[in-house]
Amino acid sequence: MAKDKSDAILSVRNIETFYGPIMAIRGVSLDVKKGSMVTVLGANGAGKSTILKTISGIMDTQKGTVTFEGKNITNMDPARVVKRGISQVPEGREVFPLLTVAENLKMGAYLRHDRAGIHQDLEMCYDYFPVLRERAGQIAGQLSGGQQQMLAISRALMSRPKLLALDEPSLGLSPLLVREIFAIIRRINKEQGVTVLLVEQNANIALHTADYGYVLEVGRIVLEGACADLLENDDVKEFYLGLKDHGVRGKRRWKKRKVWR
Repeated sequence: MAKDKSDAILSVRNIETFYGPIMAIRGVSLDVKKGSMVTVLGANGAGKSTILKTISGIMDTQKGTVTFEGKNITNMDPARVVKRGISQVPEGREVFPLLTVAENLKMGAYLRHDRAGIHQDLEMCYDYFPVLRERAGQIAGQLSGGQQQMLAISRALMSRPKLLALDEPSLGLSPLLVREIFAIIRRINKEQGVTVLLVEQNANIALHTADYGYVLEVGRIVLEGACADLLENDDVKEFYLGLKDHGVRGKRRWKKRKVWR
């Protein structure tokens, strides 16, 4: 039975986005429930980042709609999308390397004018990532990869988003750092009530952290369900978790896009 979509803060319907003549995502539809943490899984090149860029207005969709809090934001200017309440942490972090940690964080609040609130959120970010407080005056380009990822997440939080979109936060990080950062992402989701949309190649950590998941194959969603159910799916076990004692060998055969409640 399909999940209830009535309480979705974000709804994507049949979007098709192209890189030049190449269709990167093909009729993708998904829903993100308010207050939840949803993950989109898929191999490199499956179209995961394109979905986030389309939602954020960085790329235009040629077909379909993106709705946030009941309002159509399809192909909206990215700055207006941020004002609406969606903030994206890009793949590769993309901090401002010549600015200090503190200056990077303040850049995340560039659309805000509430000084007291900005200071409060700055302290919140330092509480989640104490190393950023220690290095507040350091040039961001001198930080380690893990510290830059913490900074990128914190910078996104400084816009006070309703939905935080994360693009491959585990990329290039050690397993220890990945576990630490994902634990904090989950804390932010629970403690701050920030809805999280996560695209990730590391299916194991994503499925153990998120509530609901979608599996993307060559621009199409082929499977969706509660993460607990996806962890027990034979195809997911074999092709994404590396448990080769499960599932059908050889070519992947997705029977039908299956939905669990």
